[in-house]
Amino acid sequence: MWKTVQRAGRATAHLFLTALMAFGMWIFITVLLITAVGTLAVVGIWLLPETVLLVRRIAGAKRNLTADWTGVKIPEVYRPLTGTVRERVATAVRDPGTRRDLRWMVAYWFYGALLALAVPLWPVGLVVDGVWCGLLRRKAVVLPLIVRLADLEADWSTALLKPSPEALLTARVERLARTRADAIAAHGAELRRIERDLHDGAQAQLVALSMRIGLAKRAYGRDPETALKLLDEAQDQAEKALAELRNVVRGIHPPILTDRGLAGALRALAASSGLEVALDDGGLDQGVRAPAAVEAAAYFVVAEALTNVAKYSGVTRAEVRLVRARRGLRVRVRDEGRGGADEAAGSGLPGMRRRVAALDGTMKVSSPVGGPTVIEVELPCVW
Repeated sequence: MWKTVQRAGRATAHLFLTALMAFGMWIFITVLLITAVGTLAVVGIWLLPETVLLVRRIAGAKRNLTADWTGVKIPEVYRPLTGTVRERVATAVRDPGTRRDLRWMVAYWFYGALLALAVPLWPVGLVVDGVWCGLLRRKAVVLPLIVRLADLEADWSTALLKPSPEALLTARVERLARTRADAIAAHGAELRRIERDLHDGAQAQLVALSMRIGLAKRAYGRDPETALKLLDEAQDQAEKALAELRNVVRGIHPPILTDRGLAGALRALAASSGLEVALDDGGLDQGVRAPAAVEAAAYFVVAEALTNVAKYSGVTRAEVRLVRARRGLRVRVRDEGRGGADEAAGSGLPGMRRRVAALDGTMKVSSPVGGPTVIEVELPCVW
């Protein structure tokens, strides 16, 4: 019985906030009328995009309120209102989201008052359900109706506020176009980095190696000891060149990923990071492996995150968790450091986000000042 009362109380609170917002919508009619008159009179046409922006904020607040009740976020898809006044007005008028929000607003003026049906149910429910549950040990029958009213209100709001499939598809195409451009830019930067590393590193070492071998050949006949010394230096130079080449290869695709898989590669990475890393591999050693591109992205995300922990967090411990989700791979890196991670401060976060976005993945960063810093990445794949 107590749980039923709590649930009904929460539903009533949701319906109260709904009714409060609906009352605000009735007051908002004044703003809509002023905007309509100003637009028809032309002199106030600049009010139209500003009013549309205000409607979007109100609809966004309702989406958040509904998501708090249902636990399911309602996506928000709008065309950006930018440019000249004429362009902003044209976008506001043609955007399907504007018509959808206005349709919801008109309906909300009426169904937002469902609180009026919920309030009378409380005295009846406390008496009837108190007897029904307390004496007869049966399930409550009246108070759950309040919860159903809240569910009904949330269902109507979700149906009216969620974008159409066409709008979602358009937004997805635009997002993929942006991520594709970012991926191309990141690929170009990666190629330039590899070229620079080869030119300044391995190539320079190989040139020095060739010169020492040539000097050793010339000195071999007249000064064998000098030639032997030059050959020893050439051997050292060859080892340095090999080390440079290994570093370049690791930057492209770490061989350990191919040999040991993602879990094994992350164990080796954690061991060499200089940090105390608690790794939960989620059982990735068993079963089907993720695609190579997904494993590489996850590896570089963890590597960059651990580098940031070592450089900026001020702590020596981090947690890495991998989860084999139904539709992808989830990676979570957490540290209890000083926080305050900023993507604009050269911390490597933008590069991580571009790498994840190139695979149509998502990345969330939570780093309040004082910590903790949590990086959550989801990479879609088929197991």
